[in-house]
Amino acid sequence: MHEMSLCEGLLQVLEEQARVQHYRRVRTVWLEVGALAGVEIPALAFSYDVVMRGSLAEGSRLEIIEVPGRAWCLHCAASVEIGARYDPCPRCGGYQLQVTGGEEMRIKELEVE
Repeated sequence: MHEMSLCEGLLQVLEEQARVQHYRRVRTVWLEVGALAGVEIPALAFSYDVVMRGSLAEGSRLEIIEVPGRAWCLHCAASVEIGARYDPCPRCGGYQLQVTGGEEMRIKELEVE
C-alpha cells in the first residue's frame, strides 16, 4: 500500500513547513489528488489517520479534492477529460491521447494554528 508512504511524505512536508512558517498545529489539509495519480482515496484517508497520530497533525481533517484526468487528443485536436489511462477520446473515439493533467497530488491549502 503506497498510500502509507505518500502520507509519510505529506507529514514530512507539514513538519518542515511548520519550522519555516512557525505553526504548531495542523487543523485541516486540503489535498488535490488527480484521477490518474494511481492513489486509492479510501486507503489514503485511512493511512492519513494512522500516520498523523502523535504528530502536529494528529486529529486534523483531510479534505480530498479529486482532480479529473485531462488529455490532448492528437486525432481531433481537443483537450478532453478522461477517467483512466488508455481510455478513448470521448469526442472522437481515438486512442492517441497525451495526458496533460490529473497525475498530481499536492497540498492545496492548510488550516494551521
